[in-house]
Parts: sequence; structure tokens; C-alpha cells
Amino acid sequence: MRSAKYWVPAFVALFVCYQAPEGFRTPLLMLAFLPIAWLVARALGLRMASAYALEWNRRAALYLAVGFTVTVVAKVITLLIGTSLSIYRFESSHAPPTQLLTALAWIAISTFVPSIAEDIVTRGFWARVPAWHWTAWRFLLFTSIVYVCNHVYRLGNGPAEWLMLFCFGLAYATAIWRTGSLWAAVGLHWGWNFAGSALGAWWNTTQPGAGWWLSAATHLLLAGLCLLLINRARDDSDPRGSPRAQVGGT
Repeated sequence: MRSAKYWVPAFVALFVCYQAPEGFRTPLLMLAFLPIAWLVARALGLRMASAYALEWNRRAALYLAVGFTVTVVAKVITLLIGTSLSIYRFESSHAPPTQLLTALAWIAISTFVPSIAEDIVTRGFWARVPAWHWTAWRFLLFTSIVYVCNHVYRLGNGPAEWLMLFCFGLAYATAIWRTGSLWAAVGLHWGWNFAGSALGAWWNTTQPGAGWWLSAATHLLLAGLCLLLINRARDDSDPRGSPRAQVGGT
């Protein structure tokens, strides 16, 4: 593993690669992120999985599946509450089932790649920076601020947007902190983005911007659920490969 000084240019490379698709208005550029993240990991002397807390096993698969399901359900409930408060309105979609299935398959792919890419930049990368001995509140606060700042093209929307994004960051950071696996954060993040895109055909905003506090409150509840329902994973036997050893603290 290379020394910590190499991690600054490594982060800059990941950050620029993540921002490039929107900056150049070419969404397909996002597909280049994962290969570049692999190259960055190799330049640091690490495998892709160990560089970003992405070790894959049955528990990681469970985290991904459960996180995805939980936030899809949470998004639906949030939209239903918003509809009852006249923040959203429900409109029936008359698209044929085959068209909807095709759209859902595309949405699944088009939301997964940006979700895992952003989780790598804002959480997975920082969980493995050498010599950074995180405590819970430092990791949650720092990565949530990084998550807000990573939304370069939305910062102009003002403090309400920043606060909402910060709450999102807290939920996803709590997931990786409690599990030691970035897959838990990816599941939550991907599920929310997938549900938002998939349900966009049925729900429309009636009060632009008014739903931010509902989304923020939902993510604070998700963070609380992670704290209450997930036992703190910890395994200090392998300080280089274990996500819990790198993210761990008190």
C-alpha cells in the first residue's frame, strides 16, 4: 500500500471522473468510472474491493439486497405521504407492461452505476485511507460533508438542498459504519435512486422543492434504523483487508 500522500491525487482522479459526465453532458462517460476506480486502486497497491470496502461475499449480497428493498419501500411511503400533503400528485401511467419492464431494466442499470460510483468517491475511498483512525462521529460528519460537496451542480439550489443531501449522506455513511461494507450504503443509495426514477412516471411534484424535508426526514429515519438494527461489525484480525478494521472506531 502506498503512503497517504498518494491518496490526494487518487481522490482528485476519482472526483474528476465522477463529475465529468455531467460537466460534459455525456451520461455514458459514467461507465468509465469503474475501470478508472480499478486503475486508481492498483496505483495505490490495492485490489478494487479492498481499496473501497467492496469485498463481496454472502453477507455483502444480503446488505445490497436488503438496503435496496428498504429504500424502495421508503421512497414509496415518502411519496404517499407527500401525496396526502399535496406535495405530490399521483397520475396513472398507461404504458404497456412490456414497455414498463424494459424501462425498469434500463433504470436499474442507469441508477446502479452512478450510485456505486458516488459511494466510492464519498465513502468507500475514505473508509480505507491509511493512518486515518476514524471515530463514528468524525466519519459520519466528514463523509456526509464530502457527499454534499460532491453534488457540484446542485449546490446553487441553496441551504435546503445542502441539508437534504447531508441527511442522505448520514444515512449511507451510517450503513457502512455499522456493517463495515460499502455494499450496505450502495443498496440504500441505489434503491432510493431506482425508485425515484421508476416512480417518476406515476408521481409528479405539485410544489417544487417542497419535498426536500420529506426526503431528509426519511433518510434520518434510515440512519436511525441502521444504528438500532445493525450490530456493529468489527474484525481487527486483518488491518489491511478488513473493512471493519479500517472504518472501525468508537
